[in-house]
Amino acid sequence: MVIGWLLNMQVDSEATGKINGKVWILTVQLELKHYGNEENLRVAKQVYCGALSLAVHSNGLPGFQQFVQERKPSNEEEDFLLRDFWSHAFGCTFPNWVLNHTNSHLCTGLERLDSLPENRLEKTITGQSYSIYNAVFAVAHALHAMYSSRLKHKRMAERERQTLLTRQPWELLHFLKQVSFNNTIGDKVSFDLNGVFLTDFDVINWVLFPNLSFTRVRVGMINSQATGDQKVIMNENPIAWHYRFNQVQPLSVCNDKCQPGYRKQKREGEPFCCYDCIPCPEGKISEWEDMPACVECKEDHYPNKFQNICIPKTVTFLSYNEPMGMGLATGALFLSFITVVLLRTLIVHHNTPIVKANNQNLSYILLLSLLLCFLSTLLFIGQPQKVMCVLQQSVFGIVFSVAVSSVLGKTITVVLAFKATQPGKKGTGWMGKGLASSIVISCTLIQVGICAVWLATSPPFPDADMHSGSGEITLECNVASPIMFYSVIGYMGSLAIASFILAFFARNLPDSFNEAKSITFSMLVFCSVWLSFVPTYLSTKGKYMVAVEVFSILASSAGLLSFIFFPKWYILVLKPELNNQHHLKWRNH
Repeated sequence: MVIGWLLNMQVDSEATGKINGKVWILTVQLELKHYGNEENLRVAKQVYCGALSLAVHSNGLPGFQQFVQERKPSNEEEDFLLRDFWSHAFGCTFPNWVLNHTNSHLCTGLERLDSLPENRLEKTITGQSYSIYNAVFAVAHALHAMYSSRLKHKRMAERERQTLLTRQPWELLHFLKQVSFNNTIGDKVSFDLNGVFLTDFDVINWVLFPNLSFTRVRVGMINSQATGDQKVIMNENPIAWHYRFNQVQPLSVCNDKCQPGYRKQKREGEPFCCYDCIPCPEGKISEWEDMPACVECKEDHYPNKFQNICIPKTVTFLSYNEPMGMGLATGALFLSFITVVLLRTLIVHHNTPIVKANNQNLSYILLLSLLLCFLSTLLFIGQPQKVMCVLQQSVFGIVFSVAVSSVLGKTITVVLAFKATQPGKKGTGWMGKGLASSIVISCTLIQVGICAVWLATSPPFPDADMHSGSGEITLECNVASPIMFYSVIGYMGSLAIASFILAFFARNLPDSFNEAKSITFSMLVFCSVWLSFVPTYLSTKGKYMVAVEVFSILASSAGLLSFIFFPKWYILVLKPELNNQHHLKWRNH
């Protein structure tokens, strides 16, 4: 008898005192689909409606439904089982079929399995099928381990190796007990010390409908490895009891049930049915009433405000489609356009004194590097990709180093140009231009070396931040090595501070076209932006960290562009009468 045990349930009326119905508790092996015909199902409805059963916990296997739906009977001899099932399920007969079926019409083989009712064909994988699936893989792993144990001893005698193919079947049991692996959907398959399969059981409620169809509803779980209150977890709300079972269940004499979002906490020194309802802590939920403990949501889910269900987190990143990303991208393109206009203006007036002053070539290099700085911010906007993550910080660090070292070179040009005009000083101006170019090249190569070490040791990579914001998964580029990231930022900062100090002391040199004052103000803005960048960057999370970095790049680059080149553009376009050799001469005070 496969029936485990039953509960006798009494009616509400105490006058009758008769047993009016039974709730059957079925063991794992029993399946109502075995009743097959309608008469048996009518009996099953009278007896088993509302029954509870245990089933081996199973999960859906990828491709299982597609495999079942694609099965069709063939004329091959080994396919007789499928043809026999097909004939019974669809009430048809195959031509020249050896078994004697009395069905009136012929099977076409094109009948649809998804049209069969639940009692004739399971629409989901059952615990038995799932167990067979795991058993096949367990035996395969055990066989692999058994043969591998012999193959490890390659120097053994030939006679001993020949015994590999003649081992007894019972020897496989030793290896089978030691099997432990994760199947294709991630469930762990293993055995305890006694060789018992470690598995969980689902508590199933059987519900039969008037049309003799039935369904199974999972109402709980038995965790064989858990202890205490966690071993059996039941949800009574969806249980459909037998229609004759109308007994009112007793309520706790101390308190009402704990609602979802709360957990039970036993009161010390009081009966077991007396407990307090404690709200679930942050990040945890309870789905059912009277849950003994709250559970955490998966990493890609978060609790709702009532803490009774888990909601999937939304994926977010700094996108062109949102106002913040769109505004930053528009600002970068606008500043790039302004840079191109200024560069073209300098090239058109390349023979004028104000363009030739303070190293003409460095002005072109600085404008080109600032153009690349503005455009490099576009690498930070959009969904992170591997190539984008590798290029982001490296391109930004290198082109910014070119820009800042060009400013440093222009400052040195101002100082050496002043010395070259003093009596007795000859050739210093030419030396200053060569020194400025050497500074740009050497300073840039140092930054290239830092970025090369970074990319060679721990390059940035696309990552998903699960915890930066409530209800969000932030896609970002993980810098991998914060030390290398702040080394790049720190090196640029040291160049900027050196340029600022040198320009500050040269700001009062008596030259009408002296850039030292402009460089002083531009580097003051530059240093202020990046000094405020570090605490702001560390205090933000998610996509706002990326936005802070992009804004810092745009603001500091715009400071260099405006203070150094707007005065030149003003004279070239609006005050051309000031752009002559007379104003280039030094004035003594």
